[in-house]
Amino acid sequence: MTELLTLQPTDFANGGACIARDAAERPIFVPFTIPGETVEVRLVEEKAHYAHAELVRVTAVSPDRVTPRCPHFGVCGGCQFQHMGYAAQLAAKQQIVTDQLQRIGGITAVPLSPILPHPQPYGYRAETELTPTPFGGLGYWSPRERQVIAIHDCPILQPDLLALWQDVDLDLPGLRKLTLRRGDDEALLAALEIEDVEPPELETDFPVSVAIVLPDQTSATLVGDPYTVQSAAGRDFRVSPGAYFFPSPAMLPAIIETVLRYAALTGAETVVDGYSGVGVLSAFLAPQAASVTAIEINPDAVADTAVNLQDADNVSLYEGWFEDVLPQLPRPDLLVVHPSEKGLSKGAMRAIGGQRPLRLIYVSSDVAILARDGKQLVQAGYRLKAIQPIDTAPQTYHLDTVSLWQREN
Repeated sequence: MTELLTLQPTDFANGGACIARDAAERPIFVPFTIPGETVEVRLVEEKAHYAHAELVRVTAVSPDRVTPRCPHFGVCGGCQFQHMGYAAQLAAKQQIVTDQLQRIGGITAVPLSPILPHPQPYGYRAETELTPTPFGGLGYWSPRERQVIAIHDCPILQPDLLALWQDVDLDLPGLRKLTLRRGDDEALLAALEIEDVEPPELETDFPVSVAIVLPDQTSATLVGDPYTVQSAAGRDFRVSPGAYFFPSPAMLPAIIETVLRYAALTGAETVVDGYSGVGVLSAFLAPQAASVTAIEINPDAVADTAVNLQDADNVSLYEGWFEDVLPQLPRPDLLVVHPSEKGLSKGAMRAIGGQRPLRLIYVSSDVAILARDGKQLVQAGYRLKAIQPIDTAPQTYHLDTVSLWQREN
């Protein structure tokens, strides 16, 4: 049996674990702990310069420790912070943003605003992705079990979405992923990703739309409506099954407000909205700009944008890869990017370096990727002017950031 170590975690690492150090000052990553606690751990993986451990027991408990609400917490990989009070979660995320930008991005002075809290730390998610388990049913990936495990409860989901999940009885060969989404009109959508290109024949005995999502993220409706309606800051948006929409709608107004505040448009500027999705940011930028050019690769999202922005006469819409379209455009006064979790590709970074817009707003859902891309932006002559963390995913280590970058002369 592996010997137990007694450690005292000192800081949070990106990913949700805490960092402690052994007698040789080797960093050891321990999940489900809180800085200031004393814990007993067992090493589960050792590398040359660091190690991973599992928590065995807490011998000196932090006052920030609370009882997790979810029965699957600690086994399911969806949440990392349910053992902490919400104020402690916010402080952890604030620290993680600074650490990532300094350590990965090389930015010594981070102009970080206080994190914006979520008004509803539980029951907030309007979308979830489920994967078949090896033994039937649907669930989430478990880092501890190293496989997808069946889940029967998830307190961070909106109640209607959780009820839909619990009502789903699906035995579909070739199913790779099932995405459930709840619209603001209370409509429910189930989007299937399957191995076979032939759509299955399905019937439902409760009110839910069903669509098949193809590898290029376009979709075909099998049952019901071909889209959901989502609201943002008082405006409705059509969203196709394979198109991206913010999974935490309650914090979308905060993202929009921060983008507009950093943009500080006077009505004379030209704006490019890269990775524009269904046109959410373009819809709010357009009334304050001379013109907006939206770039999006997903054909269904482009079609959604055409509907969602049909009342805007100063928006141009391009279907294509951001790195291919941007070099063809005149240099914008402001570039707004909201890439996927992979961040900006090398081609996208080259396109930005070629255009050299004076100002850039980067909306990111992964602070480590932002730090990586931020380092390249600094090398391209940009300086980080402001960054606003927004807690879009309580109980997890995930958050969104909106950052403003300005080109140095």
